[in-house]
Amino acid sequence: MTDLSIEGLSKTLGSRAVLQNLNLNVTSGSLVAILGASGSGKTTLLRCVCGFERPDKGTIHIGGSLVAGPGTHVPPQRRHIGYVAQEGALFPHLNVADNITFALPRSLRRARYRVDELLELVGLAVAYASRAPQQLSGGEQQRVALARALASKPALVLLDEPFSSLDAALRIETREAVAAALSASGATGLLVTHDQSEALSIGHQVAVLREGRLVQVTTPQTLYRNPVDADLAQFIGEAVLLPGFAKDGAVACQLGRMKLAVPVKSGEVDLLIRPEQVRLPRDGEGKGLRGRVEAVTYYGHDARVRLSLVDTAPPVVLTARVFGHRCPKPGDWAEVEIEGEVIAYPRGLPAPVNETGD
Repeated sequence: MTDLSIEGLSKTLGSRAVLQNLNLNVTSGSLVAILGASGSGKTTLLRCVCGFERPDKGTIHIGGSLVAGPGTHVPPQRRHIGYVAQEGALFPHLNVADNITFALPRSLRRARYRVDELLELVGLAVAYASRAPQQLSGGEQQRVALARALASKPALVLLDEPFSSLDAALRIETREAVAAALSASGATGLLVTHDQSEALSIGHQVAVLREGRLVQVTTPQTLYRNPVDADLAQFIGEAVLLPGFAKDGAVACQLGRMKLAVPVKSGEVDLLIRPEQVRLPRDGEGKGLRGRVEAVTYYGHDARVRLSLVDTAPPVVLTARVFGHRCPKPGDWAEVEIEGEVIAYPRGLPAPVNETGD
């Protein structure tokens, strides 16, 4: 069953085509992350689904009912959608319980309908019901905002970059709690974000929006391991692209010959290498490539190491991810090898649109 179905959606603001013939289906009970850079159309898409904007073309169905289309525009309050804003948007003059029940009928508000249940669902103690929003941390406010969005048992919950204002540790903790609460409630979720790690870690599927078009809709694993084009590969995490020549399921480049994870037609390609594929073996364990450590960014658990390879022409600069306890120092020399299969993209081909993967 599909709780959200978008077909042929287009929206122009001024002279700019913000959304272009967009198609997306979100299965009931799943969480889909809409990922895109600033200006890609994420907010406009969310506003169209909410009912704050009227699409120029296309249709939107929620729970099988048409809410937007030619001659049809169901207002936001009748779409039965839960909405979690970027800042939580709690009412400062109401306590937590009253914030959660705000949109419910008066009789249910008086009875504090589902307040205890919803607080437990989002990982907060029942005692929080009497607190003011000002007494909560940013992560706690976002959990209360989610509880409010779930109070009316909506079929669809929209999350508009709800973790962007939180610090790194709190962001991870809060998004894990939000994902668990959505799953436990059975609600369908649509999360809008510009954060790649957030989209990959929370979404059952990730839909990448670029210049108003969905360029790939697939699982997080497939998106990272096999992005549909080279530009997307560089947007989803760190990557180095090297020129090479593909033939017979392998690619030859300055670093040697490597097996392709996905075969491509013979010819010139751009070869994708991720930092985690760049290994720095112990002395004597490498395969002939040497690199000089140019810079190190230390994170504790791991480190980002930038290397310049001296045995290649022209020179190649790679980035490696290594364990923190094996972190080299700038100026060190290191053996370098590439681990695993690689991805390559034929040169000169246009990027596909609305591609999906398994």
